[in-house]
Amino acid sequence: MPTHKSSFSSFLLALLSGALLPLTLAPFSWWPTAVFSICSLCFLCRGQGIRGVFALSFVFGFGLYGVGASWVYVSIHDYGHASIALAGALTGLFALGMAFVFALPLSLFGLFRNATPPAILLAFPALWVLGEWFRGWFLTGFPWLNVGYGFLDTWLVGWAPLFGALAISGIAAFSGTLLSLIGERKQHKSMISNGLIILILLCAGGAYLKMKLWTFPSGKRLDVALVQANLPLLEKWNDEALKQILVNFKQSNESLLDQDLIIWPESALPTLQSNISGYLDDIDAELKRHHVGLLVGIPTNSDANHYYNSVLGLGRANGLYQKRRLVPFGEYVPLERWLRGTIDFFDLPMSAFSAGEALQSPIHLGTMKIATAICYEIAYGDVLAKDAQDANILLTVSNDTWFGKSIGPHQHLQIARMRAVENAKPLLRVTNDGVTAIISPRGKVLERLPRFKAGLLKSEIAPYQGSTPFSQYGSLPIVGLCFATLIVLRMFRRFR
Repeated sequence: MPTHKSSFSSFLLALLSGALLPLTLAPFSWWPTAVFSICSLCFLCRGQGIRGVFALSFVFGFGLYGVGASWVYVSIHDYGHASIALAGALTGLFALGMAFVFALPLSLFGLFRNATPPAILLAFPALWVLGEWFRGWFLTGFPWLNVGYGFLDTWLVGWAPLFGALAISGIAAFSGTLLSLIGERKQHKSMISNGLIILILLCAGGAYLKMKLWTFPSGKRLDVALVQANLPLLEKWNDEALKQILVNFKQSNESLLDQDLIIWPESALPTLQSNISGYLDDIDAELKRHHVGLLVGIPTNSDANHYYNSVLGLGRANGLYQKRRLVPFGEYVPLERWLRGTIDFFDLPMSAFSAGEALQSPIHLGTMKIATAICYEIAYGDVLAKDAQDANILLTVSNDTWFGKSIGPHQHLQIARMRAVENAKPLLRVTNDGVTAIISPRGKVLERLPRFKAGLLKSEIAPYQGSTPFSQYGSLPIVGLCFATLIVLRMFRRFR
């Protein structure tokens, strides 16, 4: 068993391994990178106590978020008007904070410092999965850069409708841990063989499950029109731009009255609903006369102190969805009393939203139900699963203009694809400047619009019925299995 003491070379390897892990995800999707990155971290952490594992995991996490979430810099510098140095420093602080959160759960691997290879083969993947789960809710959560997304186009995706993306992350971590154990003493060769057999069975099981139909189309196919407006991000909030936006919005909808459903992206109307209520009433009446439904992103308010990032249904579409998971600094400012007004980044338009109610009624189009997620909250698989269980179509609207030409929008699309697979429902993704797309229940992008161009995507989509095990139980089974594994391993060690 390796009992290496942490050295400069160990920390350098941890940093490089973490920095390479984002290559697993879109737009690269080089999934073998995940296996080798996790292998390196597991090998380095073996024989270390809790402090040693924390230090190595912290450096690994800094590399992971420094590269994988580098798109934060674009928001701060390009749209928050911070200097290059300040934007770089704030992005670095964000990466350090996420590295700390990444390292906390994995540091428990130090409890298995003297564990046998079979125990390590189970403990490290269990802690990896629990780490991703932990990052999904701690301090409101940042469920981004989970390695399971990188296996979306492999056999392993067949496990997603059962146990979600976390299960795929667990299999990837199991593969990396197994690789780190190759070369163990002869008496553990059977463990390596058994581990390879388990891995083969997991891949074969994923291939079989990938062919299984969890849901089925029901009802008449809908003619849908997805509008990619490509509005300038900051300019659209001034009064002169708003006038032209309202004119274009009305004219565009009038040209689409032959559709069943028209969908506009997040904040397509950059003013409060209450400010243009008469204008919206006229559009609503016109749509109802033609039996057309319309969904549009627009800020709403319940009083002078509570504003919501919302999707509003008009015409045949009935309902209002208010975003539940807000983006820190983009939609609300932590420590607002001290940060508000210090730099432009902390005063971005509409950065004072409130979170919507946890339980909200779905938007209806006749008898059809639409489960909605706005922008960043599509990353919360368990939240969407509750709504998707009885829904016929999934919808996510976004404004990825904040991330420019970075890798962020590609990661965002990949996450949306995984949500479609987990719930086995078609998903419509409508964004301001891309990627606007129609995604099948198997996570395939059927049609899409090019980025950074105004466009219109017309297509047909079938509503679906039924639900997957993940829609019913979420991540609870895989998280419970990982906790149970760690408890049994610790109890067995004490018994010995």
